[in-house]
Amino acid sequence: MKVFVTGGAGFIGSHVVDAYVVGGHEVVVVDDMSTGLEENLNPKAKLIKLDVTDRGLDEIVESEKPELINHHAAHIHVGKSVEDPGFDAGVNILGTINLMQAARKAGTVKKVIFASTGGAMYGNKQTPFDESMMPQPLSPYGVSKRSAELYLNFYKEQWGIGYVALRYANVYGPRQNPYGEAGVVAIFCERLLSGQQPVINGDGKQTRDYVYVSDVVKANMLAGNLGVTGEINIGTTRETSVNDIYELVRAKVDKDVEARHGPPRPGEQQTSSLKFDKAREQLGWEPTMELSRGIEETVKFFQEKSDRR
Repeated sequence: MKVFVTGGAGFIGSHVVDAYVVGGHEVVVVDDMSTGLEENLNPKAKLIKLDVTDRGLDEIVESEKPELINHHAAHIHVGKSVEDPGFDAGVNILGTINLMQAARKAGTVKKVIFASTGGAMYGNKQTPFDESMMPQPLSPYGVSKRSAELYLNFYKEQWGIGYVALRYANVYGPRQNPYGEAGVVAIFCERLLSGQQPVINGDGKQTRDYVYVSDVVKANMLAGNLGVTGEINIGTTRETSVNDIYELVRAKVDKDVEARHGPPRPGEQQTSSLKFDKAREQLGWEPTMELSRGIEETVKFFQEKSDRR
């Protein structure tokens, strides 16, 4: 099968590409390389350097004729989405529409797997969140992801293109970008290993559901089943505070450095965790990586990367 992966040089997308390649699929990566890295690219995948908002995307999709699209290209920074909602909407909403228009014109795409958000989707409700809860995102980032889900449903109803929106919890693991605002595990690893003092936004008592990237990849592979559709949470149900995450990372790095607390981040929720009952029932998926071991694997990756410098 030919698979089209947007954002395939990024953190999660590159792991997904690797899994498709191992599965014997022909993979085309579309990535503008604004945050993606050459070192993440699987050499057996074809790279097309292009932004998903580019009007030339329809010609490429029509030429490549993929059967499956895995859509991971996105603007992912909650804080920047608050500062510049238009930019966030341009990438996450208009980029998705552009991609779906291209898929419709190509006529070969049977299904789209979309990287959505669970952590920023439901608002400040009682945790853990499940898919029956009304989406009430508190940031433009969450709003744009929900908007994209609704557009995907439109293309399913109007044009028969199936979709699954995987609502991720906080994904962590090797290859995560340690230089943005998202991905505290990677950020803490990088700062501790480079001798810098990490900064925790707010009091650090805000909780998140951390799911390891290999578990997320398994969900993507299972979501390719044509009989599965709709929005599905991908999380662990377990909540961990940012302070506790920092202590876990610090212990694995073996650095006795206190974090500095900065101002809270605008648009950030206080608590978040996801039920995965629907994922278990419809995908046969559940998380397998224990948090401490996942952080150990992530620290090991960044240590090896630091040693190569």
